[in-house]
Amino acid sequence: MRSINILLIGGAGSGKSHFAQELALRLGEPVLFVATAVAGDEEMLKRIDQHRRQRPPAWSTLEVTTDVGKNILEKLGGAKVVIVDCITLLANNIFSQYSEQGEPTDVPLIEKSLIAEIDELIECIKQVDASFIIVTNEVGLGVVPASRLGRLYRDLLAQANQMLAGAADEVYLMVAGLALPIKPAKK
Repeated sequence: MRSINILLIGGAGSGKSHFAQELALRLGEPVLFVATAVAGDEEMLKRIDQHRRQRPPAWSTLEVTTDVGKNILEKLGGAKVVIVDCITLLANNIFSQYSEQGEPTDVPLIEKSLIAEIDELIECIKQVDASFIIVTNEVGLGVVPASRLGRLYRDLLAQANQMLAGAADEVYLMVAGLALPIKPAKK
């Protein structure tokens, strides 16, 4: 089976992570699950633990906050499927590096760092003989964020999502647990 690059995009609680796992099981093992979440508080720690328990025990897990493409290249092993969950938290990790008290300290550096991170991931996808399932949130369907940081985050995540969608073979919009094909695979 040839490698395929799939982007899953949707709102919080739309079923992205669950569908990513279903797709991975269909594509075959071994699977490398790349988690980008940071347990900044007790509630997030519980969410991360719940996600860990929901993954099949045979899957390898790589927990990284940045440099995702580089880390995948180093830790891929024999994985034939890679899930990256999720780009939204990866972007948040980059924003956190260059923000203080809810305000960005260096907007050009945030943009440069996020775009470089996505470029590195896309290059990794091109280099690796494995299928990729990338999970991200669509944050542009709601109200305009009230804060400067919120608007910047929305805009830069949208740019990252567009880059990933352009590089993907398939894109699915997740709504209420349903996968709506946006960009079908080329036949």
